[in-house]
Amino acid sequence: MRPIKNRFLEERTARDIDTQVTKILRGLGNPTRPIELAEVRELLKLDRQYYSSTDDSLLREMVSKAMIAGKQIIARPTLLLDVVRKFDLKAFWVPDRRRIMIDKSQPEPKWRWNETHEIIHSVVPWHDGAMMGDTEYTLTPGGHEQVEAEANYGAGRLLFLQGLFDEYVRGSKPSFDLVQGAKKQFGNTLTTSFWRLVEALDIPALGVIGKHPHHGRKEIDLAQPFRYFVGSRKFLELFSGVTETDAFAMVKSYCSWNKKGPLGQKELIIADDNGDEHVFLFETFSNSYDVFTLITYVRRHDVLVAVPQSI
Repeated sequence: MRPIKNRFLEERTARDIDTQVTKILRGLGNPTRPIELAEVRELLKLDRQYYSSTDDSLLREMVSKAMIAGKQIIARPTLLLDVVRKFDLKAFWVPDRRRIMIDKSQPEPKWRWNETHEIIHSVVPWHDGAMMGDTEYTLTPGGHEQVEAEANYGAGRLLFLQGLFDEYVRGSKPSFDLVQGAKKQFGNTLTTSFWRLVEALDIPALGVIGKHPHHGRKEIDLAQPFRYFVGSRKFLELFSGVTETDAFAMVKSYCSWNKKGPLGQKELIIADDNGDEHVFLFETFSNSYDVFTLITYVRRHDVLVAVPQSI
């Protein structure tokens, strides 16, 4: 299975989405504590319902009801099923009904992120057509990935209160303790807190999430060993040649056999795209389900050359 990777938006696109997030936060009174999604739905006049990806009867019912009194309510009713099946969606936004649909068969901790992702779809003006009417755009992998990246960006900015999270990151040294602190302070999952921290760092940094390199050996595809592979902007710019296989080998080299808690940390060398070597701190932690490794820049690796003494 291909890992989920992050992608950064063009500055103008990010700015436009930030404008929408700012409006929502202002409407909520600029909260400093974790936001309540029920309050966001009330503010935006959104409806939320649940469906199950293991039983598409509700989706079929929605499609059948798309024609009421001879009037088409959804631009293309069958597109709803097409999109959900093609991209294995865990949630989706129905513009015509201003309704967010959440896949209840997903683990409940994921519902908060999934719902917020759809909230962003609902407020980004150019997403309406992409979600339910433009098959050439929506049903192509490139178009779908761009729309999803935009919604992911907005969801992260909303759930982590935009500038407040930036201040939180700038005020401390990056570490896994900082990730756990973010989880508690902003009320989101460990995975979303980890992802958001890596993206917000202004240094080369990489975050990877996957199975335990020792206990999960039989289930790990060495070509694609991680479920998530997230880089900071500077890491992706300067260290684009680093592969999943490279990162996995380095993590495995020091990772302990413990099944939960800290699994070890070590300074290791990574070469940038020009071949220059740099020292990174690797820090690995397991919550018994996933293994998280935070990889952050330390310093340039200067090679000492011995100069022979004259006799």
